[in-house]
Order: sequence, then C-alpha cells, then structure tokens
Amino acid sequence: MNHSFSVMLDSGLFRNFRWFGHVTLAALFLVPLSAHPLHAEGIASVDDLAALPSVQEVPFLSLGVGDAVSLQVYGRPEMQITTYVSDDGSITVPLAGKVSVLGLSPAEAGERVSDALREGGFILDPQVTLLITQFRSRQISILGAVRSPGRFVVESDASLMDALALAGGISDSGGQTVLVLRTGGDGETKRIAVDLGSIESGSVALPSLALQNGDAVFVPVSEQFYVYGEVNAPNMYRLEPGMTVIQALARSGGLTPRGSSRRIEIRRPRADGSYGVQAADLADLIQADDVIRVKERIF
Repeated sequence: MNHSFSVMLDSGLFRNFRWFGHVTLAALFLVPLSAHPLHAEGIASVDDLAALPSVQEVPFLSLGVGDAVSLQVYGRPEMQITTYVSDDGSITVPLAGKVSVLGLSPAEAGERVSDALREGGFILDPQVTLLITQFRSRQISILGAVRSPGRFVVESDASLMDALALAGGISDSGGQTVLVLRTGGDGETKRIAVDLGSIESGSVALPSLALQNGDAVFVPVSEQFYVYGEVNAPNMYRLEPGMTVIQALARSGGLTPRGSSRRIEIRRPRADGSYGVQAADLADLIQADDVIRVKERIF
C-alpha cells in the first residue's frame, strides 16, 4: 500500500512538466523510477473472483453490526423502538429479549422478531415491521487515482463498479487495473486485481464481487511515457496497451514545423537503473517510462 501511494504522489512531480522544458527533463533522467505497484508478487487475478461472494449471493439489504433499525409492532405503539445491531449480531426486542438478525434482510429480520414474540407467548399474531434507518456496518476505503478518494458507507449489495462511482470515477491518471484489498479472519490481506480494460473490450464478464466491510479499493496510477522536443504538447502521458510511437506523437499534439519524423529517439530505462538510447521508427511499440525525443529537421 505505502509503495503504491508513493508512486501516486511522485507522479505529481510531473504535472507541470510541459513548462519546465528540456532542462527539467534532463534532470528527470537522474531520478530512478519506482516499479509499478501492479508488478508486485502476491496479487491474485480476476479469476479469483469466482471464489468470493458475488452480489447475487448477498441480499439487497442485509443487517450488520452497528446498523440502526426501527422496529414497529402493529397495534402495539408502546413496542416501537429504534436500536442498533449489537456486536453479537442481535437486537434487543421488548418482551422477547435478544433476537439474532445478523446478515438478514429487513423482511427476514422482521419475521424472526415476529416468531420470537409468538413463540414466547407474548403476542398471538404479531405483525412486525423492521426498517434500516442508517447503515454503519459496511464502510469501505477508496484510494488512489480516483476523483474523490475517501471512506464511504455502502449497501450490502455494492459492487466494485458501485464503489468507483461513489468516488467519482477513475481520474485521468488512473490505470485500468483496480486492486481490491480484503483482510480475512486470519489477518491475511488478499489482493485481487480487476482489469477494467478487459471488461471494456468485452473479453471478460463484468465482475460481480460483493464488497465487504473494511474492504479497500485502490486505483494505482497508470504506467506513463514522456514526450519532449519538437512536439506541440510535450508532457507525460498515460501508456495504453499496444501504443506505438506515432500514436504517442499524436497524443502530444503532433510535430512542430521544425520537427522531423525521421529523427526520433527513445531513452529507455534498463533493469539496472541506467538508460539506453535508441533510434525509433513511427511503428515501434513504446514501453512504460520511455522518454521520446523529437529532434529538429536538418534541412
């Protein structure tokens, strides 16, 4: 998590890149680039979603610890109460005492309270209405490259897409892979990567992962490349899968009148932290952290 945050924050250094010119870019070469957070080991793939509860398996509304509920019994106004689901998953009902409602829908919880009153011999045919007045049991954190990061209260059937919508969607610097971090009862955190790019292309189905209390959704900053020299908009840009040099130049506004499409070079980081420089053709594929330089025409 902390490594991912550092990548996200470090990207802010390049927001005003286009104003700094060639001098700043030269200084950039001296700064080692951190590994992308999605390159770390121990991250499950979208295939692991099949082993987790889906939205369809969770009631539309289900009661959890801390939720506030209102209880009414028809014809018995003195039994109307507002209470909270306790740590053991129960609510205290007048006459009936503690009734377990954890994980039930409001209708199911009302039926359970009705059964408790009937079986206890307190009311012959109780008509019970139970409503959730405030959700407190499911809070998730949405962090990273989203427009409104923060902590949110969600309903029991909230999906990953619902969570991203709550945070205003993925920002322009956000990547196409989203991490869902979930801590199990054994204290081990499971990390699941969901590729939204594959969903958009239709190659995989929309994930129906149901979010749970305490889940964290993290959107890493996307992989980037840099363009400078004789282009109209030198800057840092998001790297798209299969992107070529000519596409990168189009993203940067195209060549200036002095720019040459035959004098392009790529400065590419090596595994040891150094850089190699190579001539580039317009059809060449670019990689993460490539620095593309367009030189002036000779004539």
